[in-house]
Amino acid sequence: MEIRKLGAAGPLCSAVGLGCLGLTGGYGRVDADAAVDVVRAALDRGVTLLDTADFYGGGSVEELLGRALAGRREQAVIATRGGAVFAGSRRPTAFDGSPAFLRRACEASLRRLGTDHIDLYHLARVDPKVPVEESVGGLAELVAEGKIRHIGLSEAPADVLRRAHAVHPVAAVAAEYSLWSRDVEDAVLPVARELGIGLVACSPLGRGFLAGAVGANGPAEGDYRRNHPRFAPENLARNRVLLGEAARIAEETGVPLGRLALAWVLTRGEDIVPIPGTVRREHLLENIAAAAERLSAADAARLADCFPADAVAGSRLPGDPPR
Repeated sequence: MEIRKLGAAGPLCSAVGLGCLGLTGGYGRVDADAAVDVVRAALDRGVTLLDTADFYGGGSVEELLGRALAGRREQAVIATRGGAVFAGSRRPTAFDGSPAFLRRACEASLRRLGTDHIDLYHLARVDPKVPVEESVGGLAELVAEGKIRHIGLSEAPADVLRRAHAVHPVAAVAAEYSLWSRDVEDAVLPVARELGIGLVACSPLGRGFLAGAVGANGPAEGDYRRNHPRFAPENLARNRVLLGEAARIAEETGVPLGRLALAWVLTRGEDIVPIPGTVRREHLLENIAAAAERLSAADAARLADCFPADAVAGSRLPGDPPR
């Protein structure tokens, strides 16, 4: 597995990480033992970056990772997010960026993960009630105490990233980035590169869509992708036309569609680490194989052309302005 560096002063980690959102069961039922096996299989094959959040499953995913990493902590680069308020709920109800709350959240994550330090700790969301300088100042205290090694931000705009980095070096920004979600290229990625900040590419397979894992009828009942506008029936039909163009390139190259889409993200720069998620070993192996693909510049451009921003139907997240 290729090794990349997240940010000028950030951690070294595998070029492809493992996103753990799917372990919440939001895409379908997850067997805990099978999930632990997938995490350990990832470690066996050189995947070191394990990305989670304290609000995934109300903290249950961190506990699952702690179980999977028993006796193997030194093989992993743990990234988690803090600042979400989810008391009495398995999903966030609000965000709190105050230093006192972030300290309590970090210490709770450490307990659930069964570790004495977190390698990369993201501010889950910028709290509009708390200046980001104050939030990052609180995280800097946790760095000084050895509880976290590096600071990250999640879904932060470029100007906020700059302000945060002025307080304490930010190693990485986590943001959605894939063939059909390229908004970060406008401002966030250029500023991150100017400041020496790496990009953790979330949902690099478009929540499974870019791997061809979503049928014409859309996600199954109970799958939270049904809440995402791009998976609404009228939008899904339009987006599947775009996917068909990419599928033809996959057929020409002989590379499976999902592997090709992930390889495209990897071509965008050595400061980018995608974190595809899965609960299935066969999908894990496909994702790992993407790191060995050598996608030509011509094929990368053709793939990008399949998903022009003005052709992708539906906003990226629930609540976003419609296209």
